[in-house]
Amino acid sequence: MTLVVPDPIRDAVCAHARSGAPREVVGVLAGDRREGRSVVRRAYRAENAAGDPRTRYEIAASAEIALLERIDDAGLDTVGFYHSHPEGPPGPSETDARLAAWPGRSYVIVSLGADAPETGAWRWDGERFVPEPIERV
Repeated sequence: MTLVVPDPIRDAVCAHARSGAPREVVGVLAGDRREGRSVVRRAYRAENAAGDPRTRYEIAASAEIALLERIDDAGLDTVGFYHSHPEGPPGPSETDARLAAWPGRSYVIVSLGADAPETGAWRWDGERFVPEPIERV
């Protein structure tokens, strides 16, 4: 699978990560899911409702439902989710894997640990994260 992320959307997700630091930020990616490719058309910011937003992210159930309905009303699919690691590595943590709940969807992580934000993508297969290439357009 490949995740296609237009540069303006990637830039907006990275800006969200920078503005939220030192807390993790979270959002939902919407677009088109096709065989072999998911194309992101929009990124929706969400409030991080985690008890410790410096090391975890969570979207409150009511907020998640509202976002998913908004995506559906726009005629889009839920392609995946994004969140940031303000001081951590660009890969999924053990906590990320334990809390992943959307098989077949992409999880984009923005790491702010370097001079410039670094993004990576992984697809949750129901048991583990599988690295996923990002195609920038």
